Parts: sequence; structure tokens; C-alpha cells
Amino acid sequence: MRLVPLGKTGIQVSAVGFGGIPIIRLNFEEAAHVLRHAADKGITLFDTANRYVDSEEKMGRAFAGMRDTVVIATKTGQRTAKAAMEELELSLTRLKTDYIDLYQPHQVSKPEELDALLAPGGAMEALVRARAQGKVRSIGITSHSLEMARKLVATGLFATIQFPYNIVETEAAAHLFPEARTAGMGILCMKPFAGGMLDDGGLALRFLRREPDLIVLPGCDTVAQVDQAVEIFSGEAAWSEEDVAKAQGYRDELGSRFCRRCEYCQPCPQGVRITYAMMYRVVAKRMSPAKAVQFASETMETVRNCIDCGECATRCPYNLPIPEMLREHLAMYDSHKAAQ
Repeated sequence: MRLVPLGKTGIQVSAVGFGGIPIIRLNFEEAAHVLRHAADKGITLFDTANRYVDSEEKMGRAFAGMRDTVVIATKTGQRTAKAAMEELELSLTRLKTDYIDLYQPHQVSKPEELDALLAPGGAMEALVRARAQGKVRSIGITSHSLEMARKLVATGLFATIQFPYNIVETEAAAHLFPEARTAGMGILCMKPFAGGMLDDGGLALRFLRREPDLIVLPGCDTVAQVDQAVEIFSGEAAWSEEDVAKAQGYRDELGSRFCRRCEYCQPCPQGVRITYAMMYRVVAKRMSPAKAVQFASETMETVRNCIDCGECATRCPYNLPIPEMLREHLAMYDSHKAAQ
């Protein structure tokens, strides 16, 4: 496995890491098997977050007795010093460790969030104190907003920036990544599969393998997924004309207005199954309209409960007009249903 520097932290990590969301679906024994397999294969960076249900606990159990062989990154969504420190202590307990290698304020995408983070009594006070105490080795940050991510890089306060980058979300390459490189920051790429919308994992990973300094964080819940990632990132970069054509096909299909399935919009007070309903257009195209109606009927019927309150849209890190898109998908579903 190729190793790359994690910015100026002095830490070397594998070029491909391990995203900690999918192991939520596994029980503790299954998760431990996949995590240890990844470590055995040479993956050293494991990224999770306080809000990822029991992901931290599963990593803590899996890596018992082998803490020195893995680099653990986790996150806090808190913006005040007190709450951030409480969340850090909880993460330390869950991960069964006395230090975090990379601790990251989670999803800082609005100016007021950055202001709160850096204000007197803000979370950065706690993180800097924790670093001085040895509880945190380095401080990074994550965002889903390109404009805000560039501002975060410009502060000079963070060792790493974690941002979405994949076949259909390439905007970061123009300015964010060069600016981060100039600042000596490590670049962590989340959403390599566009939230699961890119169903050709090999293609998605080969696209990212072309840039040698990116640290890619695919979410894995099987050993086969781990093996695929390790094989691609251990070998030479390869990107064929056929890959170019397939990648363009995904761009044409998805455009820029699509759900990444992060589920920050959930839960809906009216019981709308937002995440899966937002996928109806793609499901119908890949499955055929008739099969999509049968497959998605239970989900799409919940969309009729939407009262257009807009609460989901305020939570979306990608600023999608969710109620509007739900109405569009429901209209498409109804037309498909009527055509049967």
C-alpha cells in the first residue's frame, strides 16, 4: 500500500482509507472482521464520527490491542467548547483510546458556523486545549460547501480538509485542492461513490487514484470492497478511454442536482422517506419505470404526506430544494404508475 503524508502532521497514512459509515449496518463481530481485514491489507487511516451511530464503538472493539498500528480520525458536530470537549471524551471512551490522531469539526458549511467555532468559548478552544493535553494529535476540518471549504483552508488553522470529490463532483480540483496543497494541508476525499449513486466502485476509485496526494475514504462493509480499494490504490494509476466514456455517462445521468444519501435531512416529521424517494429518478432509469413503481411504491406513497414545511431543506448540506424535488419525483412516479 502506498503511504502519503497527512499534510504537515508528520503522520504517514495509506493512500486509501476506510470510511466508517457503512459498518453501522453490520453487527459488532462482522464490523470487526471487515475492519481488521482492512488493517491487515495495509489500510491505516480509519475515519468515523461521533454522530455515526455505533461506528466509533465498533472501531474501538475491533482495534483493541492494535491501537499503534492504525490512525483514527473522528469528528464533532458541536460548536461550543464545553459541548465539543464532552463529545471528544465520549469518542475517546467509545474508541477505547486515550488520543485521537485527527479530530475534525464536522460539516462546517456556513459562515455563522465558522464564527461560532472560532468565537471565545467556541469549539476550537477545546480542540486546541485537547491537542496540548495529548488527547488530540492534529486538528482537521470537514465541509460540504466549496466556498466555505476555501475559507477554512485560508484560516491556516487546520492540518487537513475533508471534502466531497468524485466523478460527478469535481469542482474542488480547480481551486480548493491547489490552495490546500499550497497551505501544506492533507486532502481527504469523502463521498468517492457520490453517496452510493456511482454503482461502479472500480471506476469511481480509478478516477481518484490518478492524483497521487489525495487520501480517499471509501465506505466499506465487505472484505470484497476493501480488497478492490486496496488493489486499485496499491497499483499504478490507470484511466482508459472506456473509463472516460463511462464517467461522462454518470455525469449526464446525475447532473449536479442529486441526493448523496447523507441522510442529514432525516427524520421527516411527517414520515416521508426522503432519502429513498429522492433516488426515484435514477432508480426508474436503471430499473425501468414499471419495475421502479413496484420497487418504490411503499416509499413514494409517503411523499404524499409532505406538507412543504422545508425543514429537510434547511438540513441539507448540498442546499438541495428537497420538497420541490420530492414533488417532481412523485409526479414521475404517478405518471409511471398510470401507464401500467
